[in-house]
Amino acid sequence: MADIDFKQELDDLRAGKIKQFKITPENFQAFQRVYHAYPYRTQIEGQAHIGGKIIYHLRQH
Repeated sequence: MADIDFKQELDDLRAGKIKQFKITPENFQAFQRVYHAYPYRTQIEGQAHIGGKIIYHLRQH
């Protein structure tokens, strides 16, 4: 499995290049380290789904 650049995913989400991205249980721990260090994380929220998947998207104002 290729390493995912979670910071790039967060940056792309914030810039409007993507509308959402999915985190699976397998990559949750690695993502959390990047997410907690991300300075704009308060603008992004995740919604949990069955099976442990989380879909992240920009917060609606």
